[in-house]
Amino acid sequence: MMSTVVWGTGNVGRAAIRAVEAHPGLKLTAVLVHDPDKVGRDAGDLGGLGHQLGVAATDDVDAVLGASPRAVVYAASGDLRPQDALADVTRAIRAGAVVVTPSLYALYDQLNAPPELREPVLAAIGEGGGSLFVSGIDPGWGNDVLPLLISGLGSTIDAIRCQEIFDYSTYDQPDSVRYLVGMGQPMDYEPPMIAPTVPTMVWGGQVRLMARALGVGLDEIRETRDRRALDATVGEFEAGTQGAVRFEVQGIVGGEPRIVVEHVTRIHPSCAPDWPTPPNGVGAHRVIIEGRPRIEVTVEATDEGGNLSAGGNATAVARLVGAIDWLVDAGPGLYDALDVPLRPGRLGGERP
Repeated sequence: MMSTVVWGTGNVGRAAIRAVEAHPGLKLTAVLVHDPDKVGRDAGDLGGLGHQLGVAATDDVDAVLGASPRAVVYAASGDLRPQDALADVTRAIRAGAVVVTPSLYALYDQLNAPPELREPVLAAIGEGGGSLFVSGIDPGWGNDVLPLLISGLGSTIDAIRCQEIFDYSTYDQPDSVRYLVGMGQPMDYEPPMIAPTVPTMVWGGQVRLMARALGVGLDEIRETRDRRALDATVGEFEAGTQGAVRFEVQGIVGGEPRIVVEHVTRIHPSCAPDWPTPPNGVGAHRVIIEGRPRIEVTVEATDEGGNLSAGGNATAVARLVGAIDWLVDAGPGLYDALDVPLRPGRLGGERP
């Protein structure tokens, strides 16, 4: 089995530990953490497995990478530390590891990534012989392989829309909900997540990736955004503060938005009821193919006791972890979602 490291044990890292443990071709050999309070804790505890795995978390990056792991699942956030995340990832690649991660947004579409990001990765691959595959956590499959798969079921395609529709009161990152997304903030507050150019920086690569697969050139990428205030106080979120946000990253073809990634986010279902809503009232990912026939697919995933946010993380992580053995066979390189196939899962939960 291939020696595999999980680097980071937040919302994504918890799911990564479980995914690696469940994979019959992988062996979890180390877990890297930043928080001193997590050092020494068993990976099974950190991953919420309910049993011990016999792998104690460590903050000794040199020792872990010095053991030459075959793969690294880099689950540490890159939101507010993109240069640090890039340095960590290239360090693991130089150690010869296959690295999978959602943390480097600009590499979703690696062929069109900025040279200042792409070149250090390629240099690390040349030096150490490792590989890199970046796919989103929002989830990546919902903005690349799923819409592209469904598009093949249509005779004509006029537009593709990928939606994430979510109630953030269930999201287990209160600081992100408050300050990154802006829920509960005054309406004159500028949420960093939807500041001009930020949505394109994060999701534009997925729009370009879909355009490349569909064989069309983009005129440009545009952003739209809308915000709504709460009519009434909901828990700790006061009336008059932001209660919902909606934005689109639009790939423009022939002057029209033809490839769209849209997010609709609320802190309570009562806010912006005229916007798209999920069937269960909490959260879903949806792909809409406008054309003939019109196709609409809605996906709900739950984990950690029915949590939809955890379910989204788990599916995105499973896509990354499930790619590791393919990447090992493919050899050193920089890959994206058009390179790496979405592969069948495994029936049953027992290791051979």
